[in-house]
Amino acid sequence: MGTLVHDNVQRYYGSLVHVDRKTSAASVQSSRSIPPSAFNALQQIHPHVCKRYTGCGLVVPEKLQGCKILDLGSGSGRDCYILSKLVGRTGHVIGVDMTPELILASRKYIRYHQEKFGYEKPNTIFVQGYMERLDEIGIKKESLDILVSNCALCLCPDKRAVLKEAFRVLKDGGEFYLSDIYSSVAVPETLRHDAVLWGEGMSGALYWRDLISLVKEVGFSTPYLVTANRIVVHNSELQRKANGISYVSATYRLFKLPSNRIRRSAVVVYKGTVPDHPDHLNFDALHSFETDVEVTVDAEMASVLRSCRFSNDFSIQDTDTPVPRQHCTSHCHLNPFLLADRFLKKDVPKTCEERRPLNSII
Repeated sequence: MGTLVHDNVQRYYGSLVHVDRKTSAASVQSSRSIPPSAFNALQQIHPHVCKRYTGCGLVVPEKLQGCKILDLGSGSGRDCYILSKLVGRTGHVIGVDMTPELILASRKYIRYHQEKFGYEKPNTIFVQGYMERLDEIGIKKESLDILVSNCALCLCPDKRAVLKEAFRVLKDGGEFYLSDIYSSVAVPETLRHDAVLWGEGMSGALYWRDLISLVKEVGFSTPYLVTANRIVVHNSELQRKANGISYVSATYRLFKLPSNRIRRSAVVVYKGTVPDHPDHLNFDALHSFETDVEVTVDAEMASVLRSCRFSNDFSIQDTDTPVPRQHCTSHCHLNPFLLADRFLKKDVPKTCEERRPLNSII
């Protein structure tokens, strides 16, 4: 099935340059404001690159100066070029995509953006390859600071292989900033053989609970839900085929934690030193750190902050103080549909532990 899916997706996106998408995935309104530096970078991207954009979110995490970043499923190259501006002269960005037409189109604008950003030499390359087999294109173990992916995992038939490769190539403390399409239930096998549904990310979308299980199996931290938006299916035929399945675009942060990490909760204080975030750092939908304000976090969040690139932006003191329970055992706080509905100010399902007020679980 893998080869057939790859071939179908290559054909779909190789011919999609001037074709409208059949869902709102590439045009959803973000529930987060764009940081000034990312907005300024976006304004400098060549219009032809932006026109070919087919992602479902803005994969621009904070504090990127000097980082080495890999974009899985780089598509038109838009996100790579935004990141290339933000990592600066000392950073490096690699875009990987399996579609030859997209790689060739992306490469055309390397010199343009190098000159636009005032760099002496390019800091971005594009490589044709498969997300499941990064070793085949020379991506070495523990060689990257950050991975990003924008609406590409849903196009891949073997999600576990992608996540395992992501874990392999990240350094300890590294982050996988993952924006993708997720389904409200597991997509039935009957929908997995439709080329258009695959191309639109609907057949291959992960059930959001399966993502949580998969990332933990591979070795990542608990995923941290950043933002989520409902996807509207414009095409009536696709609506009929979906048969009541709902879709959402959502961004999660996954971290590769050191095996010898300290497993204790901590009192942390954000110093206000992350660029664009002098007053507070919205880490995810559940954690917002105000400058110079003490916050008690659980052992896993403490490990993330100790080991990731934000470690110098926090003072961290171990504690035995119990951490107040902030989320429900059924992973309500990781449910992208609840977060998307909060953004839209809609009513949420009143089942299970979700009967509690939404602001108490997200």
